[in-house]
Amino acid sequence: MNAAIPRIGVFGSMFNPPHVAHVVLCQEALWQLGLQRVILVPAGLPSHRAAPAESAELRLRLTQAAIAGTPGLTVSRVEVDRDGPSFMVDTLRELANRYPGTDLVLLIGEDQLAQLGAWHEAEQIPQLARLGVARRPGTRLAGAERAAVEWIDMPRLEVSSSDIRGRVAAGRPIRHLVPEGVRALIEAEGLYR
Repeated sequence: MNAAIPRIGVFGSMFNPPHVAHVVLCQEALWQLGLQRVILVPAGLPSHRAAPAESAELRLRLTQAAIAGTPGLTVSRVEVDRDGPSFMVDTLRELANRYPGTDLVLLIGEDQLAQLGAWHEAEQIPQLARLGVARRPGTRLAGAERAAVEWIDMPRLEVSSSDIRGRVAAGRPIRHLVPEGVRALIEAEGLYR
């Protein structure tokens, strides 16, 4: 790695809703990979599943609430504003054009590394960005230790967006599982009921 070239992390997700594990991954990537910042990219129209009931605009607002006041983290509208399905390869191309002279680092979980070959134009992704991969408990890929990735060690956090939605629907508390701004927005807008 050339320390003179700024490095920007790119973390895409549905963020439906964003939770503490998302924020922890971004913070760990900033620190462990020496990134200048991490750009969180809420998916616009998902290419690999049905669109959620929550709009891309709402998920963008939730993501902004999740990182409010957190140094080094920003949110991009790149996929929310794009027509058609969201493909990470297109997002990386656009961000490379917006931030010339930087190295992009795509942040994914180890489980996603196992699926990377099935992504749209997967062969282009390593040409557009390095891979920053968060180790996931219970996921060990044969030969992954030889992959051209930068590994991110994270504390074990057993939280997922689907669990958060289920807890809200059941009337269970979500405080400390999501950033406070996300919890407040979910409550104020009556989301996931």
